[in-house]
Amino acid sequence: MTGLAVDDAAWASAWRGRAPTDKLLLSGGLVVTALVLPAWPGSLLVGLAAVVLALGPARVPAGTFLRAVRWPLAFIAVGALTAVVTVDGGGLGWAPDAGARAGGLVGHALAGTAAVLLLATTTPMSDLLPALRRLRVPAAVVEVASVTYRLLFVLLESLGAVREAQAARMGWSSPRRSYRSAGLLAAAVLTRSWDRARRMQEGLAGRGMETGLRVLPESQPSSRAFLASGLVLLAAIVGLTLGAR
Repeated sequence: MTGLAVDDAAWASAWRGRAPTDKLLLSGGLVVTALVLPAWPGSLLVGLAAVVLALGPARVPAGTFLRAVRWPLAFIAVGALTAVVTVDGGGLGWAPDAGARAGGLVGHALAGTAAVLLLATTTPMSDLLPALRRLRVPAAVVEVASVTYRLLFVLLESLGAVREAQAARMGWSSPRRSYRSAGLLAAAVLTRSWDRARRMQEGLAGRGMETGLRVLPESQPSSRAFLASGLVLLAAIVGLTLGAR
């Protein structure tokens, strides 16, 4: 089965044995701090803290962390561009405060993304989902997240199998063939994944399964020292940001 780099990093993280709720509270606190504080220097400090924690104490591979931030960065760039463009009678133009608006948007978004990736690269989904149940997140939300997570691996497995078959038939040997193979690959992956999901649902229904799949989570006690360190970090970020204004 094909794996996800972020998921592999979470399983190999030095924070793997820490309580998921501790890491969830830390990352959530960083996200809220990034949203509430001004972009300068608040978002910069939050993003820097998240990256340092991930690459330092959590020992997440730098390449994995940087690759994981690429796609969110593309969405952030598009969002920043649309936020600074104005449309009036004279056509397209730049907003009067385009620089400040784009800088604030990018700063908040990047800091929040880094904080979420800190959680994603240190906490496997098998640990996070039971923690969400203990925090009384609605069961339907947790179940949808669980099914979506499982279907990701179905998609990746189908993608790898179809692409390998196409490569064996020289389907990617030229730009024209690559363009055609890409379309066939997308159609085949969606069709096979839909069929796999349907058969999975029918199999579970045939076994009389009407509720979510419950498993016995691994016992991971909370650490007061870790929580206290997180609070000190958040207080330091808030203090430095307010002191710089």
